[in-house]
Amino acid sequence: MAVKEKPVRLGYRAEAKWLIGSPSKIRPVADLVRMRPYNEAIAVLDHMPNKGARLIKKVVASAAANALDQNKKLDEGMLYVKELRIDEGPRMRRVWFRARGRADMQLKRMCHISCVIDEIGKVEA
Repeated sequence: MAVKEKPVRLGYRAEAKWLIGSPSKIRPVADLVRMRPYNEAIAVLDHMPNKGARLIKKVVASAAANALDQNKKLDEGMLYVKELRIDEGPRMRRVWFRARGRADMQLKRMCHISCVIDEIGKVEA
């Protein structure tokens, strides 16, 4: 009988799905925060006027809260943003009435934000 090994933890996760916001507008904000320490990432997101910064900040803070809840030995200063992914979601289609009886389609894009936070200096196998 084989001995089951404990799965290696790949960080602490949080996801937000079905957010109304274009992924192409949110990805540049994510690029500024990726691979930064948690405290520095939150400070950068606090001082940005973009809507994407607010959405990303909520997900990063949720992942950090998951980390602190699951491992009581951790502190906020020991965490960094390991992975931050902005995926495209479905598009809501709305009719946009125009002049002379025409109509266009207005696309409201959605995105999914997933974040992985891990300990600084943790060596992976």
